[in-house]
Amino acid sequence: MALLETFHLTKRFGGLVALRDVDLVVQERAIHSVIGPNGAGKTTLFNCITGFLVPDAGDIRFSGTSITGLRPDLVARLGIARTYQNIRLFRHLSVLDNVLIGLHPHINYSLLDAILRTSRYRRAERTAEREARELLAFVGLTGKEFFTAVNLPYGDQRRLEIARALALRPKLLLLDEPTAGMNPHETEEMIRLIRRLRDERGITILLIEHDMKVVMNISDVVTVLDFGEKIAEGTPEEVRRNPRVIEAYLGRGAASGLGPSTLPLPGEA
Repeated sequence: MALLETFHLTKRFGGLVALRDVDLVVQERAIHSVIGPNGAGKTTLFNCITGFLVPDAGDIRFSGTSITGLRPDLVARLGIARTYQNIRLFRHLSVLDNVLIGLHPHINYSLLDAILRTSRYRRAERTAEREARELLAFVGLTGKEFFTAVNLPYGDQRRLEIARALALRPKLLLLDEPTAGMNPHETEEMIRLIRRLRDERGITILLIEHDMKVVMNISDVVTVLDFGEKIAEGTPEEVRRNPRVIEAYLGRGAASGLGPSTLPLPGEA
């Protein structure tokens, strides 16, 4: 069953066409990767899906309902959360407070309850704190609830950003280069966490990633963009052998047989 679909999605910035007629189908409970050279339109695609940009043409459907042009907060309330290529945390708040902020749309009390600190307010706050601690435990940050976010190691900051996104209780999670800047051990841990998000929580994952080892290890489907157009789609191995993909990454000579017959992974000769 398709959870997210885009139809002829197009976005222009002046004379630059960042996305051109992009059709995308993300199946429920899939790990679906979007790859492509720098400037291919990957982050623009994410920004259109999450409401940070309004497409110039086309439609975006989530669970069969059009979300084209909705504000980011409304998109999030429908069940789409995201992380960013550059980590965006509330740097000087605690780890726990970062996740509690993500839970805010689901906390049910009024401003008057908060001012008077009513029993409903106290009950909702206890419930939210319990859920926040559970999410931190899920991503491996137990015992760090009261650390200041900026003082966490880099890999822990990435996990905190995911915990905050999970606080929105998403059906679809968009991860923008979640392993960027990580060492091999941190990357392996992130791969395991992404799989657990799908397998244990039933969350569908749409992933931008430049590390081809990650893409090949984790993806059910890979979509390839180049200059804003979809040039290939399929299983990781099908995409790795696609001549248009090889040409986009390595040049025309590689695609015509003068170079490798598959897209090399990082570290391969």
